[in-house]
Amino acid sequence: MIIAFDFDGTLIDSYSCIEEAFRRALEKRYRWLLGKSLWAKLLTKIEFQFERPAFGKHKKKSKPPFFLRTKFFETWFIERAKLSKPIDDAPELLKRLKEEGHTVISFSAEDFIEGMKVKRLKMAGMYDLFDDVIVFGREMTLYEAFKLVREKYGNETFIWVDDKPWRFIGHGDENTEYVWYYFPFTAKFVEKNRERLALIPHLHVIRDLWSLFDVIERVKQYQGEK
Repeated sequence: MIIAFDFDGTLIDSYSCIEEAFRRALEKRYRWLLGKSLWAKLLTKIEFQFERPAFGKHKKKSKPPFFLRTKFFETWFIERAKLSKPIDDAPELLKRLKEEGHTVISFSAEDFIEGMKVKRLKMAGMYDLFDDVIVFGREMTLYEAFKLVREKYGNETFIWVDDKPWRFIGHGDENTEYVWYYFPFTAKFVEKNRERLALIPHLHVIRDLWSLFDVIERVKQYQGEK
């Protein structure tokens, strides 16, 4: 099987440290600025607005506004990466999946800064644990990213693990199993639009990453009965 993982909120907790990362970035880039903690809180609120879901609206490439592509935000991403923590011993999970013969890929959206997602994967020590790394959003759309997976790996069962299930809507195919990893920060957006989950076929919900092995077994059983 092909097992594809989102990164932020799925393999690492990079959300609980956002405010502290802003504070550190301000300290490094604007040492003269007064009230850095207050500015960090304000910037965190603004960042959270960018995290709000766009249900089924991932058919275009996106380029962040210029003010998000500055040295300050580059510094913020680096500080955020330093503070981020793996979820549920994610590196060991990836190793175990590969040991069992699965193709494991990173399948996530690009950051505001071009190339930053790959850099953060490397900082987290996970980049080399993947068989492939596919980043969508800037150079290719989510639709094109999924098409690339099929071109590379054929029509094998594709298990897509993401804490942002709104990405699932309108994407994938009949051989896709959708796994919503319930991460509290992003789950609150889904709870406000829970009826939209009905639009996602073959949806599985897990609250710890190691439950993915139960999903794999259920899929195997289902395929064996067909």
